[in-house]
Amino acid sequence: MTIRLTWKRIVAVLAGLAVAGLLFAWSGVMNIAASSGHWAITDWFLHWTMRNSVKTHAFFDSPEDVIATDGQLVSAAGHFAAACATCHGAPGQRPSPVMQKATPPAPDLTDPALKNKWTDAQLFYILRHGVKFTGMPAWGAAGRDDEIRRMVAFVRRLPTLSPAQYRALTGMATGAGTTGAPALGDNVLAGCVACHGADGRGRGQRDIPVLGGQNPRYLEQALRDYASGTRASAVMANAAATLTAQERRALARHFAALPGLGTAAPAGGDARVRTIVMRGLPERQLPACAGCHAPGKAQPVLAGQRASYLAQRLRQWRHDDATIDARQPQDAMAVIARRIPDDMVEPLARYFAGVEAPRGR
Repeated sequence: MTIRLTWKRIVAVLAGLAVAGLLFAWSGVMNIAASSGHWAITDWFLHWTMRNSVKTHAFFDSPEDVIATDGQLVSAAGHFAAACATCHGAPGQRPSPVMQKATPPAPDLTDPALKNKWTDAQLFYILRHGVKFTGMPAWGAAGRDDEIRRMVAFVRRLPTLSPAQYRALTGMATGAGTTGAPALGDNVLAGCVACHGADGRGRGQRDIPVLGGQNPRYLEQALRDYASGTRASAVMANAAATLTAQERRALARHFAALPGLGTAAPAGGDARVRTIVMRGLPERQLPACAGCHAPGKAQPVLAGQRASYLAQRLRQWRHDDATIDARQPQDAMAVIARRIPDDMVEPLARYFAGVEAPRGR
């Protein structure tokens, strides 16, 4: 018997298969319970598909410089401890038994085999975009590739860290009291101290700002903006999300009362730097820095701030393509930073930090 294929028969078969699939889905027969797990072939196919997708998209989507230096791992470690360790485990800390009942369970990132399973670019892609149909979310703030780079570096280091080294990086070993902050509980202040240090000076990390001596109104507003998503940072958004208005105010006052910023005048700048600070560059529509950041102004105190942090923030604003004008106060710096000459970013940062320029420049 010969069956003649025609377009009508092919369409009819395809339509029948589609209807059968819809009826199967409508019936509820398929078991979607996580406790049932996957068939071995299903598990293999899903992971095979995911790995191929990551390899392909990471090739086109990930930047070349995807990993940060060891000197910037504290903020990534703190974020990992707060947001990731529950699912992925950590040195000396097993993953949550509850989260391991997910299908699929999150991989143990302390496993040395991770080094050969994913490249840096592929890890960057997974961290930036997350993975559908799993518990792996996309990064919590758009445009913060600097945070993702630091997390890639930390995940790479994770399998080699001892429990003591992990606790030191995450700040768990430092401890934190509530002296001077009676409205705060130990856990609230400890979460901040883990990255910013008990003295508010950022534990010497190049990417963490000095908070001691900062304008308390600015610090409180920053916490509010991080919590609402107005200001982009996955690390700080996670830290600020659960703070009450009273806790934000108490934290701002606590760190502002510590010594640090504003205790010494900026220094080290040449005539061009001082011109930008005091008068701006009218021909580039660049206002003077002192117009907003002088003592007593509402904007943050810059004198004594870490030079590496200031330069990093200016570069982030300069590449903020989403902001084309300054209709909102929080947008102003993205516009202003793009008007600063390229060769003045580092000198300006060093000037406010009070750091002399390297010899030979």
